[in-house]
Parts: sequence; C-alpha cells; structure tokens
Amino acid sequence: MGEESEKEEQKTEESEQAESTEELVEEIEEAAETLEREEEVAEALEEEVEIEEELPPAEEKVKRPSREEIEEEIVEERFYTIPLGKAWIAPPNKRAPRAIRIIKDFVKRHMKLEARVEGIEEEEPKRLIISNKVNERVWKRSIQKPPRKIRVRAAKDRDGNVTVYLAEGD
Repeated sequence: MGEESEKEEQKTEESEQAESTEELVEEIEEAAETLEREEEVAEALEEEVEIEEELPPAEEKVKRPSREEIEEEIVEERFYTIPLGKAWIAPPNKRAPRAIRIIKDFVKRHMKLEARVEGIEEEEPKRLIISNKVNERVWKRSIQKPPRKIRVRAAKDRDGNVTVYLAEGD
C-alpha cells in the first residue's frame, strides 16, 4: 500500500508540473500575440501619420464666438436690482411667470428697448433675451415662491438686442 500511494503522489506531482508548463506556454503564446497586435497597431498609426502629412490641410471649421468675443460687442451694460414684490400679489400658481414678465417689462423700460410701431417695418426687431441662470433663479423655489428681488446685469449689443444675465456674485 505504501508503494501505491508514493506512485500516486509522483503521478500527481508530474501532472501538476505538466499543467504548470502548459499554462506557461499558453501565457507566452498570448503575450506573443498581443505583442504582434501592438506592432501592427503601431505600424498602422505610422502609416496614418504619413497619409495625413501627404494630404493638404483641410479647411478650418467655423467656431462659435466665445463669451469674451460676445462681450466685446456690448455697447451698454447696466446692473439693476429688480423688485419682484408685485409678483406675490398674483395667485400662488402664477407668481414665477409673473416675476419673469416683471423682469422683461423692467428691462424694456430701463434699457430703452423700443416697442414695435405698426407703420414702420424693421429689418430685424430688437430682442430681449433672458439667460437660463436668471430663469433658474426665479424658478429655484418653485412657481409659488419667487424671490422678492433679483440682481441682474443687462447688456445691449450693437444690434440693439438686450441680454439679461444674473449679476456676478449672486
């Protein structure tokens, strides 16, 4: 019995060694395959670079003007604290929309945004644009509880359009 158990132990040791060598061989083969793939990718990239160098430069894409460029076009800029207390006179479910209307009316009056005259047709009517941040500030506490006042920056551009931004620091 002792001899049989020793033979079985030797067989298991031999099989374990064979399995470990097989695993090593597989790992080496996988490493060789990945190395070949990396070399192929590197060659392909080099070919692409050479192709790109041969082609004439493409036309530049048209970029949207950045905020700095937009601000350069500003003709007039003013800061206002707009009282919104009258919005609270409205029913609770109409207060935030009324606050937005109050802001529009206030800015039209103070920035001298001209109303349309029926007899005279303009090429492009002057616009009042309220930024998303101002709108979000008014609607922050839902439709029923707009702020009592809001600090804004109104900027008029060359075309006469007025954009209302939230004042910095608020």
